[in-house]
Formats: sequence, structure tokens, C-alpha cells
Amino acid sequence: DTGNGEQLYECPMCSLTCTNIQILEEHVDLHLEEHNFSEDIRDLELAQQLQTEEDERQRSEEEKREREEFKKLQRQYGLDNSGGFKQQFLKNMEREVDRGRMPPFEYHKRKADMMESLASGIDDGRTKTSGVIEALCKYYQSENKDVRRVWLSAGVDHFHSSLGDRGWGCGYRNFQMLLSSLLQNSFYNDCLRDTTLIPSIPKIQSMIEDAWREGFDPHGASHFNNRLHGSKAWIGACEIYSLLTSLRIKCQIIDFHKPTGPMGTHPRLFEWILHYYSADNEGGAKVVCTSKPPIYLQHQGHSRTVVGIEEKKNKSLCLLLFDPGCSSQQMQKLLKQNSDGTGLRLLRKFVGNLKEKQYQIVAVDGVLSLEEKAARCRASQVLTSEKIP
Repeated sequence: DTGNGEQLYECPMCSLTCTNIQILEEHVDLHLEEHNFSEDIRDLELAQQLQTEEDERQRSEEEKREREEFKKLQRQYGLDNSGGFKQQFLKNMEREVDRGRMPPFEYHKRKADMMESLASGIDDGRTKTSGVIEALCKYYQSENKDVRRVWLSAGVDHFHSSLGDRGWGCGYRNFQMLLSSLLQNSFYNDCLRDTTLIPSIPKIQSMIEDAWREGFDPHGASHFNNRLHGSKAWIGACEIYSLLTSLRIKCQIIDFHKPTGPMGTHPRLFEWILHYYSADNEGGAKVVCTSKPPIYLQHQGHSRTVVGIEEKKNKSLCLLLFDPGCSSQQMQKLLKQNSDGTGLRLLRKFVGNLKEKQYQIVAVDGVLSLEEKAARCRASQVLTSEKIP
């Protein structure tokens, strides 16, 4: 009250006095609107800050995941600079000694043998099994149950992974299998005059590097930074093709890039292999021991060696495969094949057993002249495989 009967109204927010209650209400409303606007601005700024922090956190986690995935892939494909055959061999032997599964004297003996093998470039033969094809030929002569005809490759030794290449050496072991067959065939003597014994895995790595230096498959070489020796790098059909061609061995890659049958199967693959073995061997004999080399068979993550194909009495086909994952002890059982053929389960793969998305094969079919080798080297710089539609 001003004393003259006039009523004053004080703003509760800023102490301003008004003579009219309506004016005061409008004044207070302005305060509230200003406060709400400021609150909205602060809320918006806080929301933007929280969103920015969340985006940065997600980006950081994604970059971390990508780095971890890249390192995982490097480890998986042997490109993480963790050492190669020698380092893995020694590490695994030390682990065997620590666990009491290998006496120290055996460790030192095998280490000395391994160092000698590395120095000579020759495989020590510890994982080799010979004579399986001959045993199969003998078995099929008396088998009368469900096999109508069978075609077998030329003689081939089986090689399995060792302490030095377990987990990554299948491609190299399959090359050793293929080479063991070619070395038994005088037709390839001229090509292989500098490779009369089975090379060790580090030596094979150096041989592939030599092929790259000649100009074979520069795209594939760049994937490995032009270096395999001293690594645990996985190899595949393209590296096998480059190596064989550099030795003047005529071969081709066939790419079965998608299933050609129901349930993701590849009947065209089986038909191609049947034609490969039977084309020059159309006689009526039930067991056909051909002079054809075995076939290198690749799919994502693993490779094996095709050493023959069965045609059942119901016309279905069954591949016979040597797998580097099978030990010598398992393969030795095939040398003493029972009359019921149970040991063959190790080798037999029916159409329904091969359901990978894609398969590649490398098939040998002759010798190249120097001119043909040079032409294939140039061609490999563009394309090395033929796709089966």
C-alpha cells in the first residue's frame, strides 16, 4: 500500500513493483517464458552433447572391432608376423616336453632333424604314407557289393600336417601329394629335373616366391606382400597353379563358383572329375588304374587331394580324397584294408558331403614348352581360372 490508497504488487522473481495485478501477471509470464526457453536451450545442448559422446563411443568401438577383426584375419591366414614353420615346430615341441608327452632327447633329435630338413629344403618324410593307391586297387578287384566301376589316379603318397604346419599347411601338403605322383611319372622328368625329392614347406614357400618373381599372378603376390617364407600364410589354388606353371607343368584351374544341384550340392564338380579320369580310360574293366595325376581340390578354409572316383551300381558318384588332416596312423589302416571296406570311410565323399559355397580344382594335363609357359605367365597377370556356369 502506497499510503494514498493505491495497491502495489511486487514481482516474486525480480522485485519489480506493479500497480496492476494484470500487468504483474503478464510480467511474471514473461519471466516464466524466458526461463522455459533457457531450459529448452540447455536441454537441447545436453541432448546434443550426449549424442556426440555416444557417436564418438560407437565410432571408437567400431574402430576397435575392425582392428581386432583385421588382426584375427592376419592370424588366421598366417600374415601376423608370428613366425613360420620353424617357430611353430619348436614351440609345439617345447609344449609337448612341458606336458611330459615328449622326452627331452626326442626333442633334441627332432630339432636336429628339422634343422637339417630346413637346410636341405627336403621334406623329412615323417608324415608320409606310401602304397595306398596300390592297396585300393587290390581291394576294388575283389569288392563286389555296390561299386560298379572305379577310376584311380596314378600312384601318390599321402602327407599330413605336422607340428610345424598344423592349422595352416594343407595347401602345401596337397602340393607335396601332387608332386609325389608327378615324380613317379617319367613324362614329367624334364620339368622336375631340379626337384627330384619332395621339398619341405619352407622350400615350397620359396618356390612360390620364385614363381612370383618370374611374373606369375602379381595380384595374388601382392596379397601376401610378395613374401611367404617365414610365415604361416595359407595358400590356395592360384598359388598351386603359379608354382606348377613355373615348373612348366601344364595345368588349369576350374572354378565351380556356385552350387549346381539341390541342397547346395555340386554335381557338376563330380561329373568334371569323372570325365577327367575316364576320358582316356573307357575300357570295360571294373577297376581302372589310370596314369592321371591326382587333382588339387580347394574350398574356403581347407584343401584336399582327389585320388579317384567311384561309380556306384545306382549310378551315384563318390570321390576318393586324401586329406592332410588324416594322420599316418589312420592312413596306415588303408594298407591293411578289411574286406568290408570300412576304412574307406576316411576317403569317400558323396555329392551330399560337399556343400561349400564354392570349389576350385587344379588339374594337371601335360607339359609346357618355354613359349607356352611365357604365354601363361602373361595370362596369369589377368586371369587364371575358368568358371563353370
